[in-house]
Amino acid sequence: MVRATKRKEVGAGDDSRSMLAAIQSSCGKLELFPAGCLGHMGYEDERALRLKIKSKISDAYDNLESFVPTEGKLSKPPTIQKIDSSKSAVLVDALVDGKAGRFRREEVVPDGATGQLVVASNERVTASAKQALASTLMVPTATGGEKEYVPSATIAKRAASKWPRPDWHQHMELYRVVSGHQGWVRCLAFDPSNEFFASGSNDRTIRIWDLASGQLRLTLTGHLESITGLKISDRSPYMFSCALDKKVKCWDLETNRVIRHYHGHLSAVNALELHPKLDILATGGRDGTCRVWDIRTKVQAMALSTGDSCQSILMQGSDPQLITGSADGSLRLWDLRTGKTFATVNMHRKGIRALAMHPTEYNFASGAADNIKKWALPRGEFLFNFLERPTEVINDLCVNEDGVLATAGDNGALTLRDWKSGNTFQTIRTPVQPGSLDAESGVLACDWDKSGTRLVCGVMDKTIRFYRGRASSTPQSDPIVFKPPKR
Repeated sequence: MVRATKRKEVGAGDDSRSMLAAIQSSCGKLELFPAGCLGHMGYEDERALRLKIKSKISDAYDNLESFVPTEGKLSKPPTIQKIDSSKSAVLVDALVDGKAGRFRREEVVPDGATGQLVVASNERVTASAKQALASTLMVPTATGGEKEYVPSATIAKRAASKWPRPDWHQHMELYRVVSGHQGWVRCLAFDPSNEFFASGSNDRTIRIWDLASGQLRLTLTGHLESITGLKISDRSPYMFSCALDKKVKCWDLETNRVIRHYHGHLSAVNALELHPKLDILATGGRDGTCRVWDIRTKVQAMALSTGDSCQSILMQGSDPQLITGSADGSLRLWDLRTGKTFATVNMHRKGIRALAMHPTEYNFASGAADNIKKWALPRGEFLFNFLERPTEVINDLCVNEDGVLATAGDNGALTLRDWKSGNTFQTIRTPVQPGSLDAESGVLACDWDKSGTRLVCGVMDKTIRFYRGRASSTPQSDPIVFKPPKR
């Protein structure tokens, strides 16, 4: 048994050696693996190795065949296309990217004297190039001639903006808040002597206040609805008021009583205005009319149709003596002698709630929810839109002789703008009175006193606010921030 097992083992070894010899002989015949391949698979023959090295050299150094050294003797002269050595070609090559005197590396500039090419560095320019740059640049034309080269930046040179530059104005600060009304303060009017002012409210009362101290002097009652307009005459001791109860009243400030009523409006009265030179009163109502009254006789002189609800009125001594703004966004300039319009302008997309006339200049402004526009008189030519289009509804406008336009917004913003340029230089937001809602921060009325230095505002939170110039405001502390439009 032992011998039989040994024979089997010896036979198995002979079979494995014969099988390995058969594999090696077959590989040698088919040349799939060279001799010794079973022990070393990374072997390469000499021809394959040479091809591999040549491929690597070609990939790494193929670009050096066209390399031209900048110093020393050239082994092979560079092949450069010959260009025209005329004056135009010299200047065109010298002006690279429109920057005279600057060149990129490996940039060639023709030498006008010799006609040879020299390589210029990016630090210096050759003397011939400087001489060419100093002369007039000529470029070839389509007809074969030459003309002077003019850069496009010179042809399309942007002109400076013609928008008027703003003046510097002193910033304002709040210095007093008074309360006394039981409803929204909707309108204000100043005495010609600048000693007191009147305020009208939703509580159906008119209150007279001392301007210097802010103390309440008098309370007048008589209207049945909210008071929407007040005016104190410069020619007589009378005060005029209008309200949502369709009534227009004339008050004698010496006796503090109503002495006249003006009947005729078919709906609520929104605004009223006095003529500066004549005893004429104009009132505008929701019935779509502007009615002109004789103050002394209480007779309605004329009823002018404004199309939609008349929301704002202006009057002046020269033509057009009457200007109305309607809820349909139309401005109408009226001739009181004929009762007809000079012009009708429809450039507002929202109702015109406020109008303001400059005290000395012959122009005015109109305020609506879409924009604040400036107009020239007497024909009502459009001048411009005030910058920074308002995001709030404009309830009132007023301007002083210094050219500061104040706008009252329904979001509680009191904005001060330069009249000449329309630039906004200050926006004031004051917290509401304690106990009032945040929604009651809207400013309904604003007006300058007769000196033009103090600004008084009527607010929804039933208070009256006083503003004046801040003593610490200087051009250095509050500089002008102005971005003129592209015009």
